[in-house]
Amino acid sequence: MRRLLVLGAAALAATAFLAACATRPAAPVAELAPSGKLRAAINFGNPILAVRTADGSPRGVSVDLSNELGKRLGVPVELVTFNSAGKVVEAVRDAQVDIAFVAIDPVRGAEMLQTPAYVIIEGAYLVRKDSPLQRNEEVDQAANRVVVGNGSAYDLYLTRELKAAKLVKAPTSPAVTDVMVAQNVEVAAGVKQQLEADAKRVPGVRLLPGRFMVINQAMGLPKGRDAGARYLTGFVEEMKSSGFVAAALARHGIEGAAVAPPAPAR
Repeated sequence: MRRLLVLGAAALAATAFLAACATRPAAPVAELAPSGKLRAAINFGNPILAVRTADGSPRGVSVDLSNELGKRLGVPVELVTFNSAGKVVEAVRDAQVDIAFVAIDPVRGAEMLQTPAYVIIEGAYLVRKDSPLQRNEEVDQAANRVVVGNGSAYDLYLTRELKAAKLVKAPTSPAVTDVMVAQNVEVAAGVKQQLEADAKRVPGVRLLPGRFMVINQAMGLPKGRDAGARYLTGFVEEMKSSGFVAAALARHGIEGAAVAPPAPAR
């Protein structure tokens, strides 16, 4: 009887193991975690996505999504941190990471695969309080220079859109206001939430009302991983519809961002 109980327990354990293996998406795991772990790029350059805690570890919406994806794939998660979106894009392009959280942009889309958006973020302008500029539409003048984070979504967008104003590149997006002040530049451009915090931190500056662009934030992965991209697209849509993204935004006290609408059916 004892031997039968042992054999029965072993059979049950084997059945559970096989069932767990059967539920793991084999093709996506092979493409999203080819090394056996999910290497997720976390960008500290955008405070809506991630911030450093007191001990230096990352926390935020992108961290929560990375951990949930790793859980579903059944693999450990390695958080690889960066200080700018430009460095994240390079890491994805060179397959140094498996997933990333980046703005949808045609330039970036040429170097990686991207999902539909999961979060929508506003881009804003910041100027000095005594600046004659009052509206976003007034920025694009030859007399104005605009500081942007090098390689950021704002850099890419304004490179295409500005016809007269000149761009000045800051090393990272969180540095744009300090560069604007230090170099006496007319305008800084970036994440609205970041610039609102800067306006409280730095005396003598203000935001122009409204926004000059909307950023659709998506998940990205190296090119050639089509099965992984299909899985990620389904994952993003579920994270939006289930309330996971909204709960993460609320949990981390994020304002100035909204859950993206469902992607159109293909």
